[in-house]
This record gives sequence, structure tokens and C-alpha cells, in this order.
Amino acid sequence: MDTAMTREGLRESVREVCERFSGAYWRELDAKREYPEEFVRAMTRSGHLGALIPEEYGGMGLGLTDASVILEEINRSGGNAQPAHAQVYTMGTLLKHGSEEQKRAYLPGIASGEIRLQAFGVTEPEAGTDTTSLSTTARRTSDGERYVVNGRKMYISRVQHSDYMILLARTTPKDQVKRKSQGLSVFLFDLGEAEGNGLTINPRRVMINNETNELVFEDLEIPASALIGEEGAGFRYILDGMNAERVLIAAECIGNGRWFVDRATARAKEREIFGRPIGQNQGIQFPISKARVRVEAADLMRYRASEMFERGEPCGAEANMALLLAAEAAWEAANVAMQTFGGYGYDTEYDVERKFRETRLFQVAPISTNLILSYVAEHVLGLPRSF
Repeated sequence: MDTAMTREGLRESVREVCERFSGAYWRELDAKREYPEEFVRAMTRSGHLGALIPEEYGGMGLGLTDASVILEEINRSGGNAQPAHAQVYTMGTLLKHGSEEQKRAYLPGIASGEIRLQAFGVTEPEAGTDTTSLSTTARRTSDGERYVVNGRKMYISRVQHSDYMILLARTTPKDQVKRKSQGLSVFLFDLGEAEGNGLTINPRRVMINNETNELVFEDLEIPASALIGEEGAGFRYILDGMNAERVLIAAECIGNGRWFVDRATARAKEREIFGRPIGQNQGIQFPISKARVRVEAADLMRYRASEMFERGEPCGAEANMALLLAAEAAWEAANVAMQTFGGYGYDTEYDVERKFRETRLFQVAPISTNLILSYVAEHVLGLPRSF
């Protein structure tokens, strides 16, 4: 089958699911600060959230490019992929570095939705995106049967809707390693068993309908079998997945950007002031046109980065550039849509203000656009490290 036709078919299948969840559905959830359980179930049943899981484990066996198309289409439909997107990529560490026993124990359940793997515990209150400075520790017990976890994580999303968590913690003290990136390990553990037995979950209210939390670990015991891969190699494992995450989030931004451009264009055609459609005025035309151009340019970098990733080529620069361009293009499109709608843009009925708030997040998460510029300066241009 022709690749373009296959991808268009994938887009159509995602749209078919999303069409069952109107703007009213998302507005109601936003007002009540509720998780989109019904939407996530529908996306799981359709198989889309198991996109990157190989067919032998019950997934769709797609590449990163096609997985990014799925998330793009969710946002372009007016929905929000964020409550479900982690299910697509958090299992990447398990898939690439887990044992065959671990993969067979978890991946089929993740693909079917029987196991929810939405929580990804990396960020900390003090370390932020300086991951190698994290202070959460996992100390192995003398009998070697368990690890004891202590520390804090901040802005960890979807914990209440996840059965397991991927956790990054320090297993070797910093003063015992040559580089800060050494001595970090990755674990996959049962949240249901952990909560109340050493894990405290403190919800945080944020600007958008995104369930996020502070996690406090106090002598939480997890089995030694929770370790993924080699002890001390966790930072490398997490980095392996970051390029994929950058591409997937870039695709979400592109979906948002296209939604804003489509909405602004439709509004400019139908809204009449002074006896003429506002879209006849260049002051309206030009900003929408520029937003469209920038979204399409970002899209090209998304495809370049994802295709390099699929070929196994180094793509850190391209993945970061794709996220930067897409986040900025989506934010520009959000402002253009708000300006085109005028006062109506503030009215929840039109969905612009909801998507406006959701889109702003991507300037700071999963990584600040300033840090992307620092990355490009150091790793692409060869300038001295700034931090």
C-alpha cells in the first residue's frame, strides 16, 4: 500500500474516534477539572495508544512518524492529547531496555489498556530540567531483594490514572561517580501498592485541565525486579526516549496550530463588520497567513526529525528544533486566533481560550524553549556551554 495513503488512512481512523468527542465534551471536562476517561478508553480500544508497541506484544507496531500523526490529529480535532500521550511513549524505556520477561509481563497489557502506564517520574522541585542533579535516591537493601526510595518529584502528571510509574532515581551517590550522569537508574513499579506505603501524592492545581502532582517518597520499598536494564545506566535510557518525546510533542503543537489557523480562517470568512467579512482586510489576512506558513515549516522539521529517528540516526538537534519551531508556531497561531475572534475568543463556547491555555504550556514543557536554544548553541554551533 502507498505510504501516503496508509498515513491518510491512519489520520482518518483517529478523526473517526475524535468526532465522537465534541468541543462541548472538552469544555465540560475543563470546567469540572476532570480526566477524559471516556476519550482515553476509546483511543485505547481503537489501538492508537499502543502505536509504538510491536505487534508481537499486541500493539500497532508503527514508527515514530505515524505515532506523531495520531497525537497531531487529536489536537487538530479540538481535543487534547496530553491526558493520553504518555501511554504512547513512556513504555519506550521498557521496550528498549527491559528484559524479555518484563516486556511480556507489561507490554501486552499496556497495548490493550489493561495496564495504564501514564506516569513518568523524573522532574524534581530543585533540579527541574537539570536531570543529573536530581536528589531522589533508591538504595538497595543488604539482602539485594528490594530498593528503598526517598525524595520528591514535582509536576508528575496522570498519577491517579496510572497503574505503574517509570521512575528515575539515583542509586549511586554523586560523590562516587566520575560524571553526574552516572549512577542513575530507572524503575517500573506498582503505584497502587506504593501509595500510602511510602508514597504520598499531593495534587497541584495548574492553569489548564492537567492532573499533575507532587510526589513524596519516604522509605518506599519496591522489589529489585522493578529495575529496568542495568543499574546506573538510567540517564542514558531516559535520553534515548527524549528525542521521541520531543517529536511527539511537536506534533501535538502542530495539531494545535492547524486547529487555530482553521478556526481563525473560518471566523474571518463568516464574521462581517462594516458590511464586509473581516477576512477581506489584510490586517486579518496577513497574520493568519503567516501563522499557516510557520506551522507548515515546523511540520517539515517534525518529519525530518522523526524519519531520522526511525533510521537510527542521531537526531537530538533536529528533535529539539522541531519542538521549538512547533511550540512557537502554535503559540503564534493561538494569538492570531484570539485576535481574530476578538472578545468572542474569551468566551468558553468557542474553545479558543481553552486551547490558548493548553498551547502556552509547550513553551516551558516538556522543556523550556530557552534550554533548546542553549542546546543548539552548544551542540550545533559549538559555542561554550552556558550552564
